[in-house]
Amino acid sequence: MSAAVQWLSQLDPRTLLVAFATLGVLIALPLELLALRRLRKLRLAGGAFYFLLGAFFILLGVAAGLVAASLHGYRRLTSEQLAAKVTLRQLGERQYALTLEPPGRAARHFELRGDEWQIDARVLKWRPLATIAGFDTLYRLERLSGRYGDVIQERTARRTVYALATSEEPVDLWAVAKRYHAWLPLVDALYGSAAFVPMAEGAEYTVTVSASGLVVRPNNDAARKAVGGWK
Repeated sequence: MSAAVQWLSQLDPRTLLVAFATLGVLIALPLELLALRRLRKLRLAGGAFYFLLGAFFILLGVAAGLVAASLHGYRRLTSEQLAAKVTLRQLGERQYALTLEPPGRAARHFELRGDEWQIDARVLKWRPLATIAGFDTLYRLERLSGRYGDVIQERTARRTVYALATSEEPVDLWAVAKRYHAWLPLVDALYGSAAFVPMAEGAEYTVTVSASGLVVRPNNDAARKAVGGWK
């Protein structure tokens, strides 16, 4: 059952609507023809029965299509985009080499100091109607920084902060949407999002972005161990 629901949720909602509505019509058409024959012979009770039965199957097909479309919409609302893959290598005490690899772009290398690494982004969240229609959450990675677990060290120890935003793209969709969001009624919110996790030797993480912001997940045993023992 769950496999069937998952398969339906991956189909285009328009295809599902047409398919279920067509199925309903194919079932209902013989019933409607039978109803017309009964009505021509003035067999009103039988004609009305088959007419209503055919109409029921048409409505059932449309309703099933709408339910399937709503499953697709739920998947769109909860989907996540891959923003980057991160790998870490320890260079010394509280000193790490971090490799950031955004999808479709060259890997970038940084040296961070601290106990944790933090990534910041700006996010544009669409209203549910736009998300269901196929608009993906817009985002722009802004900063990468090292972070100390102790507040005093955060104030006094050496800080490492890097800008991630680049001008490689000919059109910055996030900047365009930010500038003209007052004229875009489907825009829900513009906000900053950040996430931080521990640094550890050999740790690998996956950074994704959804309508709720950035999410960082451990991608190997070293990262899971670091997160599991996080204090």
